Amino acid sequence: MNNKFYSMLGIGKKAGYLKAGETPSVDAIKKRKGYMLIIAEDASDNTKSKFIKLSKKYDIEHHIIGSKELLGHSIGKDLISTIVVCNEQYSNALKKLL
Repeated sequence: MNNKFYSMLGIGKKAGYLKAGETPSVDAIKKRKGYMLIIAEDASDNTKSKFIKLSKKYDIEHHIIGSKELLGHSIGKDLISTIVVCNEQYSNALKKLL
């Protein structure tokens, strides 16, 4: 994974395109506001299966990338297991970096 991806996450957070953490992520997905779901590689198996099921149910692309620490630091937080991208053009830009 390149550093540009993580830098882009930080920019997305500042722009208000991301929902981070379990509850905000679930809310964004259920309200059909998400275009892409990012799950940390070291998230618990329970969290991974819950969010993968949600992403399939609501037809959102999901990616398992990076650590909770890396995802968290990229958006100015400590540890983050899940991030939902809530802007279509922005999610397309992130996909190109994957």
